[in-house]
Amino acid sequence: MNWDDVRLFLAVARSGQFLAAARRLGVNHATLARRVSALENALGTQLFVRRPQGCEMTEQGERFLAAAERMETEMLAAQASLGRTDAAISGTVRIGAPDGFGVSFLAPRLGRLAERHPELKLELVPVPRSFSLSRREADIAITIDRPEQGRLVSSKLTEYSLGLYAARRYLDGRAAPGTIDDLRAHRRVGYVEDLLYSASLDFTGEIMRNWNAALEISSATGQFEAVRSGAGIGILHNYIARHAPDLRRLLPDVAIRRAYWITFHESARELARVRAVSTFIQELVSAERKIFQ
Repeated sequence: MNWDDVRLFLAVARSGQFLAAARRLGVNHATLARRVSALENALGTQLFVRRPQGCEMTEQGERFLAAAERMETEMLAAQASLGRTDAAISGTVRIGAPDGFGVSFLAPRLGRLAERHPELKLELVPVPRSFSLSRREADIAITIDRPEQGRLVSSKLTEYSLGLYAARRYLDGRAAPGTIDDLRAHRRVGYVEDLLYSASLDFTGEIMRNWNAALEISSATGQFEAVRSGAGIGILHNYIARHAPDLRRLLPDVAIRRAYWITFHESARELARVRAVSTFIQELVSAERKIFQ
């Protein structure tokens, strides 16, 4: 069995598409498909069901995935023990992050790291979802919960807070709420509850029962833009909303506190590119911690 074929199999399994995997690896799509077929022939079983819109792993593919990931971990560990880690800061690092942190904080600052390491390719995925590091959906994940399971290296980035905001245009001609109970007389913006990927994102219950939003949006940046447009009162990240002059903070004593964590898989500990990106993000947050306070 060719280890390089196993590596290509992992890329397809994690992306769900041959074409996407080929693009990420920088190889020809036909070559990738041929190599995976060679692996299937060597194993004597079908690993993927090819479809026009992508591919699905077979039951045998699912079983082989677990073994392939163990092989990958052992290969990285062997390279590290021999001092043969990828010492050069090059290659691709994918960062998964909540959309508020990813769009508003990371995206405007990652260019500095790209300038520092021209051979490094950064992929930022700022979407409201969880990422599986064991399946390599991301190399580094920013989360609002400390991961409790898996072989992961995790550390706290920073604490942050959220508060109640409304656009000044929304408050024109309306009495601003003076108490929590006054919120019931106002139109409210919230999240799509059944799409929350973490219980820590269920903010409204900490302020009032039955938030009953007139407008529900599944992303933090979407809620920010809706509140900013005058759609109603919403719970926004203070480090984002305080810089919008057209927004007004309401009931400033009401605050929800959370924390961001940075995590990567233990098998990536010795990868120079992952260490470089992780260290950069931690130093960046540390240097600008005051904006989160």
